[in-house]
Amino acid sequence: MNNPFDYTPDIACEEAFRKLTARVDELKRSDNPDDINFCRELEAGKMLGVLIAADTSGARHELYAFSGQLGDRGFHYRGFVGPVFDYLQPYGHFKTKESDISRQNAVIASFEKEILSGTNLEYEAARKRMEEDVAEYKERCRLSKLKRKEQREAGIADEARLAAMIRQSQFEKAELQRLKKRMAARLEPLAANLKNARSRLDAMKERRRSDSEALQQWLFSNFILLNARGESRSLSDIFAETPMKTPPSGAGECCAPKLLQATYLRGWAPVAMAEYWYGRPKGGEVRIHGSHYPACRGKCLPVLGWMLQGLDIEPPLGDDSREAGVFTPEVIYENRWFCIVSKPSGMLSVPGKGSAISLQQWLEEKYGHDRLVKVAHRLDRDTSGLIVATFGQQSFKTMQSLFATRRVKKTYVADLQGDYISRGLPRRGRIALPLSPDWLDRPRQRIDFDGGKDAVTDYEFTDVSTRHSRITFSPLTGRTHQLRVHAASERGLGMPIAGDPLYGKNAGDDTDRLHLHAHKLEFTFPLDGRHYCFESAVPFSLP
Repeated sequence: MNNPFDYTPDIACEEAFRKLTARVDELKRSDNPDDINFCRELEAGKMLGVLIAADTSGARHELYAFSGQLGDRGFHYRGFVGPVFDYLQPYGHFKTKESDISRQNAVIASFEKEILSGTNLEYEAARKRMEEDVAEYKERCRLSKLKRKEQREAGIADEARLAAMIRQSQFEKAELQRLKKRMAARLEPLAANLKNARSRLDAMKERRRSDSEALQQWLFSNFILLNARGESRSLSDIFAETPMKTPPSGAGECCAPKLLQATYLRGWAPVAMAEYWYGRPKGGEVRIHGSHYPACRGKCLPVLGWMLQGLDIEPPLGDDSREAGVFTPEVIYENRWFCIVSKPSGMLSVPGKGSAISLQQWLEEKYGHDRLVKVAHRLDRDTSGLIVATFGQQSFKTMQSLFATRRVKKTYVADLQGDYISRGLPRRGRIALPLSPDWLDRPRQRIDFDGGKDAVTDYEFTDVSTRHSRITFSPLTGRTHQLRVHAASERGLGMPIAGDPLYGKNAGDDTDRLHLHAHKLEFTFPLDGRHYCFESAVPFSLP
């Protein structure tokens, strides 16, 4: 069977998905409110999965699934397999406990808004009034002290008067302390009420936390997944052996686990599987309607690592554990401080998990460890082009500073899927879309206006063919996958880079590599004061 994390869908899966989309198109024309709502939720963005299975007689069957839930139930629509564990029964344990936690949320919100807020306002108002009284008395004491000073300096006070002035000063100081004590005594019951209210709130929140945790543990323990050997294991046990320890929300509810579970329960054997995005992208993700995608790694890697046991799985297409590729980087310039290397597509910039040699390792072998050679920045594995590598720690820190302060001008050439003219895009412009990692589906990045890092790219289209457009990118920042996301996202250009396996349109793109090349580097190097400009020829033609 194909590897769900790195694959090209076979003909049977492609045909099954076409049948599924045709069925959805029919439902769109229905007058049934359930059909209309179902299609509306799909169009808002869902991952759909297809699996080809063989029964004991060898006959082939097509199974379908959607990720997560639709409507109030995990499955409520014909033609799709059910969930691994149906915990959404209206009067079942999960829904009952979930309703209880929702009631706790309402009680906590009401307590915070009414009782705690009122108690806090009463305390703060009293404290403010008392502080004002103390401040007013201090001012009176200050004026009284000033008056006594004027009298002493004028020499109009005799010994009796001076003694009276001393007694007055002592009285005012003592009275100030008595005033503060009276104020503190008045505040004490109000502070006690506030402390008690906060303690009650903490207790309610602790109960809610405990109940929520218990409900999650119940869910994870009852979420039982099969594998091809007929063995079963809970989500809790599966994730206990991972760095996460606890399953993330939604684990086991993606398409692949649903499809495999349904296949095993029927006694069938999985043959091929594929997942496709349907509808609009969600939450800053770059997803393209109708394109196939690998299973997510954050939720599905541990789950499928269990469920696929007993099956003969193809290795990932880009698995570094395969025979290491033979790459031929080219050093196009070298001095005592640094060298400029042209990296081929398919080569890692720094060592990865597998055995494939990286550019860093290639340079170490070429120059030896005594030169302390180190790549100063990175290119994606599938991106070709210019990289700076430095000799020695001083040069490395200097070059790192140049990149950090944006004093290195970088120019990339890429071919995008589509005709920019027909899309009505301006020939040149700027894209500013902040990015953050998709933590549950690394290495993918997503657009994130709340917590993402600034990512800015200038661009200019330079040529166009029937199906592709050539573009020059000048990134002002250096975020992971910045150019790929800015190109593919509908908030950016809406035109993925040709050959992009993560963000591209799979259908109709027969390019054999990512059409992205680091074409030019330009900078002034502080250690010798010289200005440098390097170029590398684009190794692919406009499709």
